Amino acid sequence: MTRLRVVNLALPKTGTTTLTDALRHAGLTVADWRIRAGQSRNKDLKGMHLGKILYADYFATGDPLARLGEFDVINEMSAVREDQSLWPQTDWGLLSAIQTHHPEVKFILTTRNPAKTADSVMRWNNLGKRRLPAADVPGLPRGFGRSEDELARWMTAHYAFCRRMFEGESNFMEYDIEDPQAPAKISAYLGVDLPWWGRSNVGTPATLPAGAMQKGYSQTSAALH
Repeated sequence: MTRLRVVNLALPKTGTTTLTDALRHAGLTVADWRIRAGQSRNKDLKGMHLGKILYADYFATGDPLARLGEFDVINEMSAVREDQSLWPQTDWGLLSAIQTHHPEVKFILTTRNPAKTADSVMRWNNLGKRRLPAADVPGLPRGFGRSEDELARWMTAHYAFCRRMFEGESNFMEYDIEDPQAPAKISAYLGVDLPWWGRSNVGTPATLPAGAMQKGYSQTSAALH
């Protein structure tokens, strides 16, 4: 039986933490945004952002997932700070390399209404007001992204990019985080039961399975989620 591996192509504030928590409840091992203490046997990965790992291994070996074999799911790959701007989910070369080295991977795209997402980005710490406009982001060059309209246009273009790249492929699906049928669609696509579904960035989620905190589960979303 082929092992299930999943890569999410989503942008920030589209519901990635909800997917992380749902898949952890389903028993999958998820790497989300960065590798936290206790999540990997490879001590060199502790604290590293996924984007940095993916790019380092892509250029060193050709395989972006070379050091991430412990994880079933790669989610929230992007990182934007003063010293780096990493967006693997927008990179045709890197994503193609994953397909080549890991044909079993199922790609998924979490989407959300671009206007609503742009509003969330603007209200999320300094992500929309300072970090994105100050960074060089694929499709959103430095100096752009200061308005919700610009952010929404960038997000819409990313969705179009993903649809074009995976057009006709059976290992790609997208879902709207606000779709009531989203859990059923994800479950059918991945072939796993989802015992929990909710909104991880507000309120208190359902009771966690044993050991979930050690796997990096958080009741509130982290920096870019």
